[in-house]
Amino acid sequence: MQVRQITPCIGAEIGGVHLGEVARDPAQFAAIRAALLQHRVLFLRDQDITRAEHVAFARCFGPLEDHPVAGSDPEHPGLVRIYRSDNPHSYENVYHCDGLWRPNPAMGAVLRCIECPEIGGDTIWVNMVKAYDELPEHIKTQIAPLRAKASIEHSFGAVMTPQARAELVAQHPAAEHPVVRTHPETGEKVLFVGAGFTSHFVNWSTPENVRHGIDKSPGASLLLNYLTSRASIPEYQVRWSWRPGDIVVWDNRSTQHYACNDYFPAPRKMERAGIVGDIPY
Repeated sequence: MQVRQITPCIGAEIGGVHLGEVARDPAQFAAIRAALLQHRVLFLRDQDITRAEHVAFARCFGPLEDHPVAGSDPEHPGLVRIYRSDNPHSYENVYHCDGLWRPNPAMGAVLRCIECPEIGGDTIWVNMVKAYDELPEHIKTQIAPLRAKASIEHSFGAVMTPQARAELVAQHPAAEHPVVRTHPETGEKVLFVGAGFTSHFVNWSTPENVRHGIDKSPGASLLLNYLTSRASIPEYQVRWSWRPGDIVVWDNRSTQHYACNDYFPAPRKMERAGIVGDIPY
């Protein structure tokens, strides 16, 4: 296996492996997992694998999750088809952590390119450990005890009828997470709020933080906006231009990503296997 680091902060291109074989070889998989923990996002070109092999490789990390809106391939539960061909709208062109609205957001994902435009449709990944590490110390102290709500309601639910949106929220109520989570395998601190799903702090309005009304609003929202905007810092990012047959594997616990929606009316067809994660602490 060859590993080529792409940026100083995040991302490595992997060569010399076939993920269909990796799924059947514990030693190769262990090497892939170690590289993932080190580089956070792994990029592989020219992976001629079947949907069954795609799912089998992803399941080496753990059980797969379905999606309440996108749905899965009928023959391969957990394999979500993200096809863009006749609708310019996208949910993915915002910095986000997959499934932040769940009590247990995804551990990671394996995304395969089926079809993509000749130009455009890139995806950006961000190192959210670095986004936390380089915060000013007084901000780290301020946010250490904070928790925030994340919801599917104002993202996927926004285009639904009121009744359908209410049903979605009833099935998937807002989740509460620490603003700074601890990575369960590396012990690193991760900035764990995202513009895609985080709505507000739930324990901000204490005497330490709020002296006058302006400290509560817009004070809390200004701080949250500052934290979510950290994902847009270029030095924390890697950007990938897709080709058919590419596969990207990422650690969803320590990264966010953004899919550029700049290619309509060209088609872009991706298939993602999301891996069930733990409850953040």
